Amino acid sequence: MRRMAVVLLALALLGAACGGGDGTDAGSDATTSTAPPDTTPGEEATTTTAAPDEPFAIADLEASVVQIQGQGTFIDSGGAAAFNVGFTGTGFVISEDGLVVTNNHVVQGAATLAVSFSDGDPMNARILGVSECTDLAVIQLEGDGYTPLTFREDPVSVGLDVFSAGFPAADEIDFDDLDYTLTGGIVSSTGADGETSWASVDGVLQHDAKILGGNSGGPLVDENGQVLGVNYAGSLEFDTNFAIAAQDARPVIDRLIEGENVDSLGINGQAQIFDQGLSGIFISSVESGSPADKAGIEPGDVLITLENLVMATDGTMSDYCDVLRTQGSDATLDVEIYRPSLELVLDGQINGDPIELPLIAQTVIGGSGGTSTDTDINTADAPYSYTTVEDDQGLISVSIPTAWTEVNGEPNPNFDPSIWASPDIQGYLDSWDVPGIIVESAPDRSASEIGALLAERDFSDACEDLGAEPYDDGLYAGTLQVYGSCGGTDTYYIVLAAAPFDADYLVRVEVQAPSQRDLEAADEALATFIATI
Repeated sequence: MRRMAVVLLALALLGAACGGGDGTDAGSDATTSTAPPDTTPGEEATTTTAAPDEPFAIADLEASVVQIQGQGTFIDSGGAAAFNVGFTGTGFVISEDGLVVTNNHVVQGAATLAVSFSDGDPMNARILGVSECTDLAVIQLEGDGYTPLTFREDPVSVGLDVFSAGFPAADEIDFDDLDYTLTGGIVSSTGADGETSWASVDGVLQHDAKILGGNSGGPLVDENGQVLGVNYAGSLEFDTNFAIAAQDARPVIDRLIEGENVDSLGINGQAQIFDQGLSGIFISSVESGSPADKAGIEPGDVLITLENLVMATDGTMSDYCDVLRTQGSDATLDVEIYRPSLELVLDGQINGDPIELPLIAQTVIGGSGGTSTDTDINTADAPYSYTTVEDDQGLISVSIPTAWTEVNGEPNPNFDPSIWASPDIQGYLDSWDVPGIIVESAPDRSASEIGALLAERDFSDACEDLGAEPYDDGLYAGTLQVYGSCGGTDTYYIVLAAAPFDADYLVRVEVQAPSQRDLEAADEALATFIATI
């Protein structure tokens, strides 16, 4: 494809809460989705509902609850990589052969998982399946002979006595020293709002059996020890705690047991509203081999749109999960992401055409000049709008920013057809601070002179040579040369020398780019220029 437009998004990233719970909510970076209503529970453990043969003592719950410790590498909202970060959560056993239910955000981004009971040594566990959109996961322990919990079949009503079990953590506590805890309370609502910045559940259980960060993924049980919900969030400020209702969780869990990921693209995402009312999903890690990974999404990206729907306009994952529920995770989905490290908006597809960097961006990245690594997005310059201009003879056309109001289409004596454009053409010629473009045709020069044509516009005495790349857009082929740090500034200078495939003459395109949006203008020019003789 010839057109490779890049748009500069004028946002300012705010802090993204990624990782384990922080005491204000038990979860922090999960996503959401309800289970299909027609899913039939499997026979494998999750749907056992028979009452125990002997009376249940609430103290017996401890034998079925595990602490989960994960370790992974994440990108924070400042663009920095945090390596080998430890995080913790809770899970509970649902089968004698070691199936454990927990939250997606407990295992999300984990390279390793270690699971332990309150009286045992850590053991490795394997992730079977996750649901970003119900904040659920199933992991498999080694061995067998475990004590499973059962799910409650009876309806849950307001005022029901409930208990939360788990391993709450505080920042100053070593994960290895966490104690098993049990708190009691009652159900205060059976239809609380489950939309959060990391999860999207239509209705959840609200209760006051207090949970903290580290309790995520633990069971909410009745006095008989039967599970009526999976704890996933809490607020110390308002003394409220939330659990995904068992009736909604069970069909999803049965699919996860079979190794299926449900409503998931493989991102560790947090919905955010940025400056100027713009919004998106900040991605702190990406699962290897997932649809998001194959699409070219990277840690540190911000998902702006999915299927042309703007993400996180209400600060939650609702829109993201509604698209996945409607289209399916295996559908071809158009995506638009903002990459702060490059200050570029890029587009592509999930399960389709992956994200590709525009030509100029690829060349700049490959050069020693590099690009910005600061994720604080520059909001000083709005994105350009474009208009098409022609030279006086109607032989050259190109799309330029509408702000470049000075246009000269007179023939150049050395080339003949020519067009120059800039906000200030003389300023463009006299300094490195003003953007501008030149497109020219040389009717008397052949394709064999591409190297000579580039040499005539050698700026290596004033700029850093970032290298030359072969150029082929389907209409013209030649060489693209990029210079950086021109005149000791942040300005790039781009020179293209090329010949059309169907004729023997030369075309030269030059763009001076003091800012990132001027690099966007350079890509727009390369995507749109037509130069004949």
